[in-house]
Amino acid sequence: MRLFALSDLHVNHAKNRDTLLAMPAHPDDWLVLAGDLGEKLDHLEWVFRLLGPRWAQLIWVPGNHELYTPPSEEPGGLRGVARYQAMCELAERYGVLHPESDYLPWPGDPTLRICPLFLLYDYSFCPPGLSPAEAVRWAAEDRIRASDETYLHPDPFPTRQDWCATRVTTTAARLDALNGQRTVLINHWPLRLDLVRLFAIPRFIPWCGTQQTTDWHTRYNAEVVISGHLHMRATDWRDGHRFEEVSLGYPRHWRDQTGAAGYLRQILPGPPPPAHPDAGPLWFR
Repeated sequence: MRLFALSDLHVNHAKNRDTLLAMPAHPDDWLVLAGDLGEKLDHLEWVFRLLGPRWAQLIWVPGNHELYTPPSEEPGGLRGVARYQAMCELAERYGVLHPESDYLPWPGDPTLRICPLFLLYDYSFCPPGLSPAEAVRWAAEDRIRASDETYLHPDPFPTRQDWCATRVTTTAARLDALNGQRTVLINHWPLRLDLVRLFAIPRFIPWCGTQQTTDWHTRYNAEVVISGHLHMRATDWRDGHRFEEVSLGYPRHWRDQTGAAGYLRQILPGPPPPAHPDAGPLWFR
């Protein structure tokens, strides 16, 4: 059996839905869905209903787009923690593993634990010394402003960085309890700033992760770390640990002749380590 990964399906775009409809079945394999499947619970359910029967097991973590409360749901739409909890309950109904699930052994190698995470970001991916408000203004100088500032509500936390701090603390406690077992870490946002390469929109980095997870690949003995968010598909190595960015992206970010099936990244079994412990990036076009 194999473990594959794909993220940023954005099924609110018809072209992305069509390419997923054409994805062949992998009845013996597991699939990681690393966030940004869509922007409504209906989008999430559509993906679970479509792909669940085609794979032995789905694993999902939320991205920023799933956490949006669209204007069409206002007033009174689910926000923040309540929205996240509703998505986890939906995943549970479809038998999909999610960040509140137990960290299960990988059947292909029971010494590995599959760890879906939800960590958010705290604006620490930016020039040193900037507060979150200053980081937003710094990005705005280059006419960059994330939709998160309008649609991603942290309720009942006062700020997204407060929500992030709580998620990091509670998740670290769960990972500490594994007592050094080997892991597959899955998070929508990258765990390291040096993996955020946004050549067209470099000042988007404040919304891309937290410096609190920089050493988690070594701290939690990660065989591989899976993320999305950047729409910049690549394999990197840090300290001999593998990092996989597995986005599909918006229709302009992928090739028609390749389709979603062609962008599935095989995670396990994985390639042998390169000669250099910090090799990469290996880009996937």
